[in-house]
Amino acid sequence: FYFFILGTQVFSSKNEFRISTLKFHLSDPNIFICGGFSPEVKAWDIRNCKVIKVYKAAVQQTLDVLFLPEGKEFLTSTDAVSRDSADRTIIAWDFDSAAKISNQIFHERYTCPSLTLHPREPAFVAQTNGNYMALFSTQRPYRINKKKRYEGHKVEGFAVGCEFSPDGTLLVTGSSEGKIFFYNYHTARIIHTLSAHDQACVSATFHPVLPSLLATCDWAGDIKIWQ
Repeated sequence: FYFFILGTQVFSSKNEFRISTLKFHLSDPNIFICGGFSPEVKAWDIRNCKVIKVYKAAVQQTLDVLFLPEGKEFLTSTDAVSRDSADRTIIAWDFDSAAKISNQIFHERYTCPSLTLHPREPAFVAQTNGNYMALFSTQRPYRINKKKRYEGHKVEGFAVGCEFSPDGTLLVTGSSEGKIFFYNYHTARIIHTLSAHDQACVSATFHPVLPSLLATCDWAGDIKIWQ
């Protein structure tokens, strides 16, 4: 890891596994969690460059991490899915105790390459390799909304990201076809599509201050910004 502020390095450490996701704590900017090709997820403190918590997931890979409001709990999505079981696909953790709160959140037999939190409502969305995004409550027991899901785009094994607009009215996702899909959050209907890339589009991110700007990236590294 390397972190810089105005050219000054403030953190450096060698990690023993390949990282696929890293997220800062919502209320403590000195703490971040990382996961990847390991059965463990780790919390680090950038002030002393040390691991302060270890979360043992008993999986091969962590795909994404999502802090829930206030940062007392967080979710991990993993590669733990088989023909007979879908437990541990999404795991809820207590940040302080490192205990599992639940590993029975998502029961479909698809992995979830990305997770995103609604900015205003107690809800989060999981991108699934079933070619849809599923909606859940952020409150225990994190129930799935069976009446609403966001369909129409293709994932096909790519680590396709999804994100809400800053006001929470839109849900945007990339796709394996290189397109961007814009969904109405409340109705789950597609309201616009954009042919953004020739390759699979794995990221679509709204500017936090200027939400009329959208950055997209394909799996080959091509970056575009749209207005």
